[in-house]
Amino acid sequence: MVEMRFEDLILSDNEFSGLVLDVLALSRNNFSEELPKNIESPTFLWFLSLRENNFSGPIPQSLVQCLALLLLDLSRNRFSGHFPDFNPDTELAYIDFSFNDFSGEVPTTFPVGTRFLALGGNKLSGGLPFNLTNLSNLERLKLQDNNLTGELPNSLSRISTLQVLNLRNNSFQGSIPQSIFNLRSLRILDVSNNNQTGEIPQESHSQWFPLDYRDLVVNWKKSKQGISTNKLNICTLLDLSNNQLSGQIPTSLGVLKALKLLNISSNKLSGKIPTSFGDLENIENLDLSHNNLSSSIPPTLTKLQQLTILDVSNNELVGPIPDGGQMSTMVFDPNYFANNSGLCSIQIRVPCPKEQLTPPVKIKEDDHKEPWLLWESVCIGVLDWLAVSNRNHVRYWVFYPTISF
Repeated sequence: MVEMRFEDLILSDNEFSGLVLDVLALSRNNFSEELPKNIESPTFLWFLSLRENNFSGPIPQSLVQCLALLLLDLSRNRFSGHFPDFNPDTELAYIDFSFNDFSGEVPTTFPVGTRFLALGGNKLSGGLPFNLTNLSNLERLKLQDNNLTGELPNSLSRISTLQVLNLRNNSFQGSIPQSIFNLRSLRILDVSNNNQTGEIPQESHSQWFPLDYRDLVVNWKKSKQGISTNKLNICTLLDLSNNQLSGQIPTSLGVLKALKLLNISSNKLSGKIPTSFGDLENIENLDLSHNNLSSSIPPTLTKLQQLTILDVSNNELVGPIPDGGQMSTMVFDPNYFANNSGLCSIQIRVPCPKEQLTPPVKIKEDDHKEPWLLWESVCIGVLDWLAVSNRNHVRYWVFYPTISF
């Protein structure tokens, strides 16, 4: 490895003309130490990425004062201290400070035009501030892997543009507000690994529409799972796993026809698996494991032509596992049906009494669809898009790679 150190950079006696620095990307290097306190962004700089280095210390206030700055990515460093106060007149739309060492409460000094805000993987504490509702253009809010507490506020529903809300791995408690499910633009909701209690809201919004992501990686069953939208541009995820939710699973979840992944495992849910789950026509991964569900697996699940993973292990289910349709062709791991009261099937080597056998459901070959969600052993990443505007006209379209969702 060659180490280069610059003390002076001299570009005199050349024929440069009209030299304007508007993009600076120093990602994935070994830069370290603190940024100078008096560092200033070039006047025309609109793209600044220092991600995946070893920078430390506070972010200089002068760095975020550039009016032209649209994208600022300082993720995966060791920045700490207080967040800077952003210039309210800046057009900054993309802010990624994730996976650093910031502490304290969630700041509210971000520009009103912010569309992407990633603060996950820090040491933030306290609750979600009401002032987040001032970010009226916010599309993605990522606060996962912090130490946030308190209840989820109803005020989140005021951010009508919100498409992705990631709050996993915190210490939120109380019930999940019904109002969150009324966000018409919401595509991904992840509140897994918290202390949420009460029941799953009864009236989930039926108009969660498809969202165009290129490639997405999510953590699913302790593994990186790649989602490719090669043939379908639908990507919708609902993860409420590893909480303290109780009561019955609402049948209204069955109207979320765009869902690809539904994970409500490791809660205290009881009652039957809703027959309406047979209407989740795009579902590929359904995890209901580690609950107190009883009765039988509804035969309507055989209609799910995209289903590849069904995990109902560690419940109190009985009767035959439905046969036919996708249930005969999906990934069939006996561990996904283990530790129930009385499930039976040839697949798990537990024969059913003849009176319990159900005839297989026949599916037309024309109805078969190619699986959309694939397992991957490496992280593919999200190809985030950013429409870069300059007040009244579009200047650039930026395709900018980031990690996870």
